[in-house]
Amino acid sequence: MSYLVLARKYRPKNFSEMVGQSHVVQALGNALTTQRLHHAYMFTGTRGVGKTTISRILAKSLNCVGVDGQGGITATPCGVCQACIDIDSGRFVDYTELDAASNRGVDEIAQLLEQAVYKPVLGRFKVFMIDEVHMLTNTAFNAMLKTLEEPPDYLKFVLATTDPQKVPATVLSRCLQFNLRPMAPETILEHLGHVLGIEEVPSDTQALRLLARAARGSMRDALSLTDQAIAFGSGQLHEASVRLMLGSVDRSYVFGLLDALARADGKSLVEIAEVLRLHGLSAASTLEEMTTVLQRMAVLQAVPSMMSQALETAADADNSADPEAGEIARLAQLLPADETQLLYSLCLHGRGELGLAPDEYAALTMVLLRLLAFKPAGTVAVPRAVSSAIESSDRSAAEPAKKPDPEPVRAQAAPVSARTSVATPLSVPPWEDVAVINASPDMAKPHQTEAQSAPTNNAQNNAQNNAQNNSQDEPPEIEFTSDSDSDSDSHLQPPIDSEQDFEENPEPQTPQTPIAALAPSPPVRVRQMSEPAPLAALVATALGAMWAELVGQLTRSEAITALAREIALQSELVSHEAPLNSLAEEGHSLWTICVERQSLIQPSACEKLQTALQVLLTQPRLKLAVNVGAVGDTPARRNNAALQERQRLAEEIIHQDPLVLELMRDWGAKIVPGSIKHQLQATTEAARGGTGLPI
Repeated sequence: MSYLVLARKYRPKNFSEMVGQSHVVQALGNALTTQRLHHAYMFTGTRGVGKTTISRILAKSLNCVGVDGQGGITATPCGVCQACIDIDSGRFVDYTELDAASNRGVDEIAQLLEQAVYKPVLGRFKVFMIDEVHMLTNTAFNAMLKTLEEPPDYLKFVLATTDPQKVPATVLSRCLQFNLRPMAPETILEHLGHVLGIEEVPSDTQALRLLARAARGSMRDALSLTDQAIAFGSGQLHEASVRLMLGSVDRSYVFGLLDALARADGKSLVEIAEVLRLHGLSAASTLEEMTTVLQRMAVLQAVPSMMSQALETAADADNSADPEAGEIARLAQLLPADETQLLYSLCLHGRGELGLAPDEYAALTMVLLRLLAFKPAGTVAVPRAVSSAIESSDRSAAEPAKKPDPEPVRAQAAPVSARTSVATPLSVPPWEDVAVINASPDMAKPHQTEAQSAPTNNAQNNAQNNAQNNSQDEPPEIEFTSDSDSDSDSHLQPPIDSEQDFEENPEPQTPQTPIAALAPSPPVRVRQMSEPAPLAALVATALGAMWAELVGQLTRSEAITALAREIALQSELVSHEAPLNSLAEEGHSLWTICVERQSLIQPSACEKLQTALQVLLTQPRLKLAVNVGAVGDTPARRNNAALQERQRLAEEIIHQDPLVLELMRDWGAKIVPGSIKHQLQATTEAARGGTGLPI
């Protein structure tokens, strides 16, 4: 006798043997029991989930006569009567199967419908089963509509398709539709173990798990792969042989890749990718396995109870049910939840890019390096079990730092030098909020007045000015007194017009504390700002008024643009005294300004600002010194204060207008918040496409 493949040998003969389709079995069983039978059924679902099998079981249930030949319609066909045997063997005269993929024309359907006028020969019902019905032509569908809607009492239609979207709605509305779902890997694993136990084939649980995942929800595919694996392993199923047959990637490689990503170890990533290339393992399969593991990690991170359960399973000596649970739980503790989601998305998109690259493994390497490149900066792989201990130690270390340090007190005596010593313990972008511990209350005070800061500035720049006054033909030089010159143009803000709201997103002010005073402090904590910090109240000074007037003249005359204009608007004039030395020539003065961000200080822009001041003030010997530190009275802040005052006056005018008051009193009108704009702001927003009520 010839060998019968497992998919056909173990095809279910009745509803009780069906696996994974309990919702369909229950509905059909109840309908058969209560004799509430529809005239047309449609079974949809992917390949190998039991559409044809259920159709044959339904035909046996309709035509079974029982062991004694006296039975009727039943939900449990006997399987031994002549009708059941003939239907199982495919030779029952009243059961017709038509493959619509090869018989899709109107002639084949017309030939089938011609048999509908004849009553059953042997059975109780005629059953027409049309497989892959979506392949029929439109004319074929139209030819069967009338018979499908009103068939004879003895005729039942069973339609099966893997693509119900291609079936016309007129056909779907005439059928009772059942969707057969893809089977879970656990269901397939259990059924494969049952079949192999009957076949007496030794097998490993992990090997069956690989076959169940490779079947992708299809029981027929799982049994076919099992046949192939038995032949490949000489009658035995072992994990190594099955993995080699399927070409699947060992999960140990995937765990190594994810561990390297958690540690930001690029060398290990490249080495593992090279090992995959040498062994000829599929790059697409590698990314697919990574997405599967990342999905399980995300579930463990979202459900703490499942995390603890996985850790208990890993600690159990007998964890054959899921030996990978412990490793997945460990990786879930190493990676943050948001980073897990990001890696999952990148792996999904990376699979689509493999076919675009000339080399599959080069594309895999680039995807892995992209995963590493998009890793959030500053994240460290710390297990959650010790994260709470680290946080408590940080809090205990921060307690003694609350006492004021006597070192910043000396900064009051020399405010200019304090500005030049900018506390930048970390390379923090300007849009981050830096919470520095040991901040003294004196650091939050505004800078000193002109009389207090001018002598210190003169003494500080005395030696530099002596060297500069020796030659008048030398090009103008700008003095920079800052401890940090590592900022690049990427931190520069676009130039802001003097009539706009310059401080919509104010930068956090840098404390005026020397670096030495911050040395014993704990590490700086960096957090993302949720909302812009409100500006401190503007403290107007005489120097600030003079500097705002000068900057306004330079801006209106377009003497300065772009970054030079931004420096002028965001800076504060500290002093404009002549240097105290004997070599100073007539007309030579030193102007000292202070800016809040190191990134604003660019030599070319500062030189343009110095040249503009020389022309405006007719002082060709004027020198400009630019320091870094906290600022108070700047032109930008003055403009912002003026805009806020205009906005307040505009809202006051509207709220006191008699007509507005009458509308609010008589008609219950309300003023929409934010809809009142003063004339300058309304004009600007109108140019940008905004709306508002100008005042």
